[in-house]
Amino acid sequence: MPDQPFVIDPAGADLHGEADRLRERGPVALIELPGGIRAWAPTQYEILKQLLADDRVSKDPNQHWPAWIDGAYRDSWITLWVGVTNMFTAYGANHRRLRKLVSPAFTKRRTDALKPRIEELAVTLLDRMAEAPDGRADLRSAYAHPLPMQVICELFGLPEEKRADTARLIEANMDTTITPEQAMATWQEIHELLAGLVASKREQPGDDMTTALIAARDEEGSRLSEAELIDTLLLVIGAGHETTVNLIGNAVHALLSHPDQLARVLGGEVPWSDVIEETLRWAPSIANLPLRYAVEDIKLPDGTLIPQGDAILATYAAAGRDPLRHGDSAARFDVARADKEHLAFGHGVHYCIGAPLARLEASVALPALFARFPGLSLDGSAGRARLAESFIGHGYRTLPVRLGGAS
Repeated sequence: MPDQPFVIDPAGADLHGEADRLRERGPVALIELPGGIRAWAPTQYEILKQLLADDRVSKDPNQHWPAWIDGAYRDSWITLWVGVTNMFTAYGANHRRLRKLVSPAFTKRRTDALKPRIEELAVTLLDRMAEAPDGRADLRSAYAHPLPMQVICELFGLPEEKRADTARLIEANMDTTITPEQAMATWQEIHELLAGLVASKREQPGDDMTTALIAARDEEGSRLSEAELIDTLLLVIGAGHETTVNLIGNAVHALLSHPDQLARVLGGEVPWSDVIEETLRWAPSIANLPLRYAVEDIKLPDGTLIPQGDAILATYAAAGRDPLRHGDSAARFDVARADKEHLAFGHGVHYCIGAPLARLEASVALPALFARFPGLSLDGSAGRARLAESFIGHGYRTLPVRLGGAS
């Protein structure tokens, strides 16, 4: 294995090509993230799956990342990801406590109950798109973004007047090209916004999950701390919409770029559920997720040793296209693929609690879109679809389309 770490492109301009180059270095590669942060990047599906479920791997930097404990990197972009106190960065019993407080928002019963509202929102947004005088739209801003954003904001009681700022700050949070100063400004602003939401819900409680979290207690009777409460809201509101935005946008772009695949779906040969799972494998909404840490030395099957205290990057994009799992066709988008197994929602105790909601939203949004606009196509005249600048998030910042007439 090369001694020098592979330097990751902060803008994520070639996520899959980069994953291929890392794969050439072996089952796990030493990398350098923005700001000089060194970490290990698994390049194989089975290795990542093993590490995600390994009790010797933690997500708590305050216990298990010596560099962070010593004060390093605290004024950089990574603070937006690891400098939070919620279930995303918790380990062991603390993670179980925090996850238990959030789970009521995402039970199957509550998720299923949202379906009529999601369908209503989809119709409203499609109606607006149909009014475009030139028959063109940016699919992300007109549909893929506002649908899950509205759902999560209603679920957590975020007022209409705060939603635009929230969306802007979540996008900034995902941008891994920002300067340390921008990262700290984003951190400050988003915490002020969510602290304001908490204060307003304390004064005027509502039938929403923010009110429920404020009142939450665990079995031992201890309350969420204020920092845990605000950072939990940041996690569920941010992850609860941004990943679904990417899922919808990535699926649409993949289908429009592969008309033979789209024809099989519209012809009823392949169900929409298969489109969703293949999109999650081929173009996961989160390409790479920072960070995890080795609680003790971890020896991998090939003999590579990840030393205690070293950071680990969860490499979902690389795992999804691993030829050892999906064969020579791993890089091909194939909605009829027999094995669509993926790790896009994680694995183990940190498996994404909002996965059922994301799948539900996509299962409503995608067929509704193509039923309304059967002639939908990419709009080359508006320029190519533009990917977001991030090696973490994997989705389109703009996705220009021609509607092709409504049915």
